[in-house]
Amino acid sequence: MGSVILTNLPALLVVVPLLLAPISALFTFASLGWAIAVVGTGASLIFALLLQSLTETGVRISYHLGNWEPPWGIEFVVDSASSLTLVVMSGLGFLATLAARQLVTNEIAEKDIGKFYAAWLLVSGGLFGLVMTADAFNLFVFLEISALASVILIGMGAGTDRRALVAGYHYLVIGAVGATFYVIGVGFIYAMTGSLNMADIASRIPDASGSAAIYVGFGFMVAGILVKAAIFPVHIWLPAAYSYAPSAVSTLLASIATKAALYVLARILFTVFSGMPDVVTIALSNVIVPLAIGGVFVGTIMAIYEADIKKLFAHSSVAQIGYIALGLGLGTPASVSAAFIHIGNHALIKGGIFMAIGGFVAALGARASLDSLIGIGRRLPLTATAFLICGLSLAGLPLTAGFISKLYLVRAILETESYVILSLVLISSALSVVYLWKIMEVMWMQPVPARSPKLVENPAIYLPIWIVALGNIWFGIDASWLVSASRMAAQMLFGVSLGGGT
Repeated sequence: MGSVILTNLPALLVVVPLLLAPISALFTFASLGWAIAVVGTGASLIFALLLQSLTETGVRISYHLGNWEPPWGIEFVVDSASSLTLVVMSGLGFLATLAARQLVTNEIAEKDIGKFYAAWLLVSGGLFGLVMTADAFNLFVFLEISALASVILIGMGAGTDRRALVAGYHYLVIGAVGATFYVIGVGFIYAMTGSLNMADIASRIPDASGSAAIYVGFGFMVAGILVKAAIFPVHIWLPAAYSYAPSAVSTLLASIATKAALYVLARILFTVFSGMPDVVTIALSNVIVPLAIGGVFVGTIMAIYEADIKKLFAHSSVAQIGYIALGLGLGTPASVSAAFIHIGNHALIKGGIFMAIGGFVAALGARASLDSLIGIGRRLPLTATAFLICGLSLAGLPLTAGFISKLYLVRAILETESYVILSLVLISSALSVVYLWKIMEVMWMQPVPARSPKLVENPAIYLPIWIVALGNIWFGIDASWLVSASRMAAQMLFGVSLGGGT
């Protein structure tokens, strides 16, 4: 039995949450729906950890669905790069599910909670498939599964804020544009290579690289993934989606959704189109890097002038995605490794921040804003302290995970001797302190408003937040595992193409 499970780990990682989703939808009991989601996300975390242990030394697992050999059959590939991404996503997905119980009960009608967790599991399963698939069209299918389920989750926020419906609609339309761009690109590539398997495409592209259709296909595929990854200026769906979705959904999306798209972007650039390095280099230096820097500054400045806390950190996510994209855009093993380090750390940071915001909303019974959070540090000390730790990590304070991210990104920039870019990164990091400071000031330094009701902290909410907060400290003190895994991920992307393996 154990050998069967190990052999089929890639399939189980996707199948288990997808099969549990309709089961959850059948029940109207809130606790049962949550328990099913915990089982699904917990099993996914175990499967991801097992896959990471099998691939951490450079082993690559090729799983053939239905025993159909690629390039004719659909293939899942798990290597050092994808397994790290899977561990980050499944780990934060599991913690977000633990924190979701009370948050969802406060914001979603009980009769809809089973359906809510069904969509939650569909998002998880779709994103796992997105990371593992080695079939270009199958990637589009998983994009749509996760995107449509995300629209449902965002729209369920309409029970507390009707703007969630508009946010969900914008997410649907803009996401559809991105997916359409991607699948058009796949069509061009298929027309020129006659294959949908990514490894097979990579091997055939050098022979067809003189064709304009290849360049057009490359452009459409990259443009589509840029939309899904919320890279400036095609990030416009993200602030509203994060802001008006239910608190638990904001946590899930901020932690894992864009991370999967950023991984796919790295895989397309460095493996699928590795046979046309000149075009990839032009795209990295002339498109990805300028857009990343633009996103860093636009997201940071928008956050500085924002008073709504969820929207503030949604804009902040645009800036942090810019840092990850910058690491990918510099195109060196060190910078790509730094990007993977920040994928892990940013998931941890924003997961904790949005969990804490959900805790504030649950206690206050109102949206979290600069006005409503006055004195909250003394009224909800456990939740607010965990929030403070995650905020300091976002600012890059030493002995936090965020500091490790900034350290390795700065080192990578110095290796490329891009001193202008380094200056811009340091300036943007300093600016991020501005919006964090104004939040901490109202939370801890301003007196509690007169006649404020006493607030009670719920362990079901703050315990998962503290797990994440302590994780930020742990990975700030000992980041050896994440750094080593990120280096292996970068080496895998630069060293070999997709496909093959055990």
